[in-house]
Amino acid sequence: MQKTLKYGKKADLALNLWVKLARASATLGKLSAENIRTFGLTEPQFAVIECLGHLGPMTLTTLSKKMLVSNGNVTCVVNHLESIGLVERSISEEDKRSKNVRLTVAGQELFKSIFIHHAKFIESCTSVLTQKEQITLSQLLKKLGLSLQERKNKINTFKEE
Repeated sequence: MQKTLKYGKKADLALNLWVKLARASATLGKLSAENIRTFGLTEPQFAVIECLGHLGPMTLTTLSKKMLVSNGNVTCVVNHLESIGLVERSISEEDKRSKNVRLTVAGQELFKSIFIHHAKFIESCTSVLTQKEQITLSQLLKKLGLSLQERKNKINTFKEE
């Protein structure tokens, strides 16, 4: 077995954290995707339904930002969900030039029937952690995520100048 190189105590700790975080995230992501497929949906379709179900009607641009994907990808997913009667587009009340996407009655019923099952599935996947550990981990990941986003924004700002 090859010995891991040492880069200094702080760097080794950070790399160890990164590997464990990446592995846990990838595994949970795969398990989640498998669970979502049992509902007959793809991950992007589920994400659109979940986002609209929790946050209500919104523009495609807002939806793509919430989902962290491009407008083009969201448009394709929304087009398909619209063709099977789960979402519909309507003129935005705030800006008549844009359209909102919202769940149809069938989409709302689907959201209500599947999301509780998905939530329970994720609960079972994370049940190895106590509630206190889950709260602590959530707080730490939020702190890390905000710091990384700030770092990314600074890099992007620097590139634009």
